[in-house]
Amino acid sequence: MSKVINMVNQKFGRLLVVTRAYDKGANGNARWNCVCDCGKHIVADGYSLRHGITRSCGCLRREMSSQAAKCNEAFVANQGNPMYNEDGIAYSSLYKGKRNRTGVIGVSFDNNAQRFVARLMFHGRYVLNHMTPDFEEAVRLRKEAEERYFKHPVK
Repeated sequence: MSKVINMVNQKFGRLLVVTRAYDKGANGNARWNCVCDCGKHIVADGYSLRHGITRSCGCLRREMSSQAAKCNEAFVANQGNPMYNEDGIAYSSLYKGKRNRTGVIGVSFDNNAQRFVARLMFHGRYVLNHMTPDFEEAVRLRKEAEERYFKHPVK
């Protein structure tokens, strides 16, 4: 026979324990009917309440996520989109990635077409997307596009 700790009228985080729930958890622990500060009713495991694992109905996590997102406005503004610098140039067009095999930013090799591709994205659209069989021509096209669109030279 186990001892059940009476938790009625105790507050755990944002949750106030109202009554004991009739069902037990899968782990055999007592479960409790609780009311959150936001007004939502939930059933929580007694162990989770006592050890601070469950502190709200989920509203606390949503609020914390919202605050964290507000702190990083650049991430929120560009969620799912490429990040741009002050000149409107995508960072992917400015820095050589670790998968770059040609050694030149914006120049890659397309194995299917067996050609080099020169690309430059400016203000969210490709201003250069050209295939050529010659590596030097692809580099030349990329450098010309950089001179035309970049205010500051790329290092």
